[in-house]
Amino acid sequence: MLPTLITDLQLEPLDLALTEPFAIATGAPDMANNVLLRLKLADGTVGLGESAPLTAVSGETQASTLEAIESVREALLGRDARAWRTIGTWLGEALPGAPSARCGIELALLDALGRHYRMPLFAFFGGVGTGLDIDMTVTAGDEAHAASSARAIVARGIRTLKVKVGARSAEEDVRRMVAIRREAPGARLFADANGGYTVAQARAFLVGLEAADIPLALFEQPVPREDWEGMAELTRSSRVPICADESARTAKDVLRLAREGGAHGVNLKLMKSGVVESLAMWNLARASGMELMMGGMVESTLAMSSAAHFAAGLGGFDYADLDTHLFIRAHSFRGGLRMQDGGRIDIGHVQAGHGVDLG
Repeated sequence: MLPTLITDLQLEPLDLALTEPFAIATGAPDMANNVLLRLKLADGTVGLGESAPLTAVSGETQASTLEAIESVREALLGRDARAWRTIGTWLGEALPGAPSARCGIELALLDALGRHYRMPLFAFFGGVGTGLDIDMTVTAGDEAHAASSARAIVARGIRTLKVKVGARSAEEDVRRMVAIRREAPGARLFADANGGYTVAQARAFLVGLEAADIPLALFEQPVPREDWEGMAELTRSSRVPICADESARTAKDVLRLAREGGAHGVNLKLMKSGVVESLAMWNLARASGMELMMGGMVESTLAMSSAAHFAAGLGGFDYADLDTHLFIRAHSFRGGLRMQDGGRIDIGHVQAGHGVDLG
């Protein structure tokens, strides 16, 4: 029997309490209801994966993710893990509406391969780098919450703040940005509406920031996913780079955005698209001259470390929004990415796979 044949796949709920609700324009979960996967190879190597469904973004739930993984479990057994891209393509066809389920399987598969061959995933993906400068999120809320969050983030040494907007009016969000700027005057600021604005509201937000003399370095998904025309209109008219997130779930989406001028950049998330599809999206975005952000759902250090390997190993990323592990109150993992001074994460110490083990 080949040592890299898949012989077992186990899964279980992974419920992680958050330090605060991860409030965005479309929801505010106070728990990460994820899924933990263990994939075993014929030689006994075990790889760990995580699925992090976010209902407000993809419609997936923990229950639907468990069901999706279980539906393909038997068909995975006996496959050669070395054919990981073929497996990833098959998963895309078998589970088209369950990207986080596909991603969890892919991460466990790649971790097992990395451990089998004693290769860290950043090297597997290309070995371009081992570190990334990350931002940290100011979740949706009122002005007082925005100010206190900004103070706490600056105290961590993180110099880029990503502010969730779109849950309130554009005028209220401008006031929140003013409060954040007051607490973090030297910070680089991003805004992420998660599709919560109309074109008119997005413009009012940008005009308000300009009037308040608040520089914005990036504006992410200002209007809903389906408003392709609105994305293109804002991209043409805005002096602030527009980044697509919900509008960029597949390689076809990235191709459409590039052709229609629908964004200056795209946010890749493994949980949103899966690993194989994210690789295709990366190639298209690079070929089209678009900027790249690496992001994530509400993920623990396991999935966040995997995303860091993907982005650092491939290279070419302008932004790294890999902070949700900092919102997890407690977990049973050890290893993986390390936080350094100045909001930088590092994975250069990892010897095999993503480097995360159960404690």
